[in-house]
Amino acid sequence: MTEKKLASLGKAEEGKSGKLTMNQNSNTRSVSDIVQARARKFFSKKTLHQRLPITQWLPKYNLESLEGDMVAGLTVGLTVIPQGIAYALVAGLTPNYGLYSAFMGCFVYMFLGSCKDITIGPTAIMSIMTHEYSVDKNPDYAILLCFLSGIIIFAAAVCNLGFLITFISKPVIAGFTSAAAISIASSQLKGLFGLSYQSESVIEAFSKLFENIGDTRWQDLTLGLCSIVVLLLMRKLKDLKITKVQPDDSTYVRIGRKMLFLISVGRNAIVVIVAGIIAFAAKSDTFTLTGDIEAGLPAFKAPPFSTWDNGTEIYFSEMVSNVGAGIIIIPLISILESIAIASAFAGGKTIDATQEMYALGMCNILGAFVQSIPVTGSFSRTAVNSTSGVKTPAGGIVTGLLVVLALAFLTPYFKYIPKATLSAVIICAVIFMVEYETVRPIWKARQLDQIPLWGTFLTCLFWKLEFGILVGVGINLAILLYGVARPKVNVSTVLRKDESGPHYVLVEPRSGLFFPSVDHIRGQVTKAGVGPAESSVMVVVDCKHFTGIDYTATKGMKSLCQDFERRHQPLVFTNVTPGVERGLCSLIDDIVIARSSDQIDAAYKSASSNAVAENLYSGDEAIRRVSRSEGDPESLGPLLEPMNSARPIIVPAHNP
Repeated sequence: MTEKKLASLGKAEEGKSGKLTMNQNSNTRSVSDIVQARARKFFSKKTLHQRLPITQWLPKYNLESLEGDMVAGLTVGLTVIPQGIAYALVAGLTPNYGLYSAFMGCFVYMFLGSCKDITIGPTAIMSIMTHEYSVDKNPDYAILLCFLSGIIIFAAAVCNLGFLITFISKPVIAGFTSAAAISIASSQLKGLFGLSYQSESVIEAFSKLFENIGDTRWQDLTLGLCSIVVLLLMRKLKDLKITKVQPDDSTYVRIGRKMLFLISVGRNAIVVIVAGIIAFAAKSDTFTLTGDIEAGLPAFKAPPFSTWDNGTEIYFSEMVSNVGAGIIIIPLISILESIAIASAFAGGKTIDATQEMYALGMCNILGAFVQSIPVTGSFSRTAVNSTSGVKTPAGGIVTGLLVVLALAFLTPYFKYIPKATLSAVIICAVIFMVEYETVRPIWKARQLDQIPLWGTFLTCLFWKLEFGILVGVGINLAILLYGVARPKVNVSTVLRKDESGPHYVLVEPRSGLFFPSVDHIRGQVTKAGVGPAESSVMVVVDCKHFTGIDYTATKGMKSLCQDFERRHQPLVFTNVTPGVERGLCSLIDDIVIARSSDQIDAAYKSASSNAVAENLYSGDEAIRRVSRSEGDPESLGPLLEPMNSARPIIVPAHNP
C-alpha cells in the first residue's frame, strides 16, 4: 500500500514538474514573443518614417521644392543674423553666442523635424530665461543649460511625457508670453537711449531709466527711433497688394513684386546694415557700438561640466545647484513654445508632439557642442519662413549655411552695428507678442479663465517669469479640482401623472463620483431628501455622469443609504454603469438600483404602500439575495405587496 502511494506521489510530482516546465517554456516564449514584436515595430518602415521624417519628403524632392527652400532659407538667414546678435545681448552674453546658436538647430531639424515651416534658433523668451539663470553672465552656464535642456527634452520624449504640456492652458501661455514681451522690451530701453545700467525687473528698468534720463545720448535715441519707424513701415510693406503676385503678371512685374516682398521680410538685416554703414562713416564716439566680436566658427567640443569663478574651479554639481529651477523651467518653456508654433503652422494636420520633442532635444544637445545657448522654435522667423514659400525643412540648411558664412567672414564688420539699432530690432520683434487681442475672446468663452490669464501675467511682470507659469498652472489646477470637489447638482421634483403630488425627487450630479466630491454630493442628496422631499418622498439619484467610483466614495454612499434608512425614506440609484455598480455593491448590501423607469415606478409603489420585505424573507441574507438578483421587477410578485419596513426598498438590478 505504501509502495503504491509512493508511486502515485512520484507520478504526481513528475506531472507537476512537467506542467511547471511547460509553464516556464510558455512564459519564456511569451516574453520572447513580446520582445520580438516590439523589435519588429521599432525597426519597421512606419517607425523609420515617423522618427526620421526626412525619409518621407526626400524621395519626392524636386526643383520646385529646391527653389522655394532656397528663397525661404536666404530670407530667414537675413532675419536670424541680426536677431541672433541682439538676443545674445538680451541673454547677457557677447554677440557671437547668438550666432553660434543660430545654425546647428537648422541642420538637425532638417533630419528630425516634422513641420516644414519651423526654424529652430535663439528667441527672445529663451534669451531672457538664459539671462535669468546664467550666473554672473558666464557663458559656460548658458551652454550647460542648453545641453541639460536637450537631455531633459529628449528624455521626456522617450517617456512620452508630452501630455504634461496640456496642463498649461492657453490663457496661461498668453499671460506668460505677453509679460515676457514687455519685460524684454523694457530691458532694451537702455540701449535705445544710449544708457548703461543693470536691471532685473520691469519696475527696476523703468526706475533706472528715469534716474539716468539726463545722460541720454541723443544720437543713439534718434537712430533707435528712426530704426523703429522704418522697421514698422517695412513690416507693413508685405501686406500691401503691390507685393502680391498676380496670375497675369509679366516676368518683370513678378520679379519686382518678389523683390518688394524680400525687402519687407529682410527688413532687420537691411536696417542693421544701413545703420552699420552710418556708424562706420561717423566719428567713432557718435554712437554706442556693439564692439569687437570673436571671429570665426566655434570649436566643436563637449559642453563645459566645470567652470572658473575668480580663480576658483566650480564643478558640475555646484553648477547645477547654481542654475536651480532653470533646469526644469527652460526645457518646459522650450517645449511649450516649439509645439505651440508647430500647431499654429500645421495647416490642419495632426502634430506629433513626441517627434517634435525628439527634434528639439537633439537640437539643444548638439547645439551645446558648438557653444549654443538654449534654443527653440521662433514664431517670427517661422512666419517669415512660411510666407516665403518654404517647401520642406531643407530650407534650414540654407539658413544655417548663411549664418556659418557670416561667422567665417563678416564678424569683423559686426562691431560697427549700433546698439540702439539692435534694441530697435528686438523691440519691434517682441511688441507683437503681447496678446492683448485674446482678452476679449477669453472673457466671452469663459470668464473664469481671466483669473489664470491675469495671475500669470502680473506674476511674470512684477515677480519672475518662471514663478508666473507656476502660479498660472496652480490657479488652473485649483479651478479644475474645485470643479471636481464641488460638482453642480441639479435637483428637480417629478410629479405624478395626475399632478396631484410629487412622484419622486430627482438628484442629478453633473460629474464623477470620487473622493474629493463625495461629501458634497452626499450633502446635496441629503439636502434634497429633507428639503423638496420633506423626509418622506422617494429620492432618485441619477448616476449617468458617474464614470467610476473609489473606496472613499463608496463609504460615503453607504453612509448616505444609512441616513435615509434611519429616516424611513426610500433612496434609489439609477443609470448606474457596471463599474460603479460593482463598487457600490462591494460595501452596500441593501442598495436600490433601478435600471429603467418601470423599476423606479415599482420602487415608488412599494414605498408608498409601506411594504415589509421580511414578510417573505427573514434576515439580512434574504435582502442581499434580492438586491443582487438578476430577475425582472415584474416577477417580484408578493415582494411588491404592502409592506411595513424601515429598510430601503430593494429593486433588483438586471442586465437590460
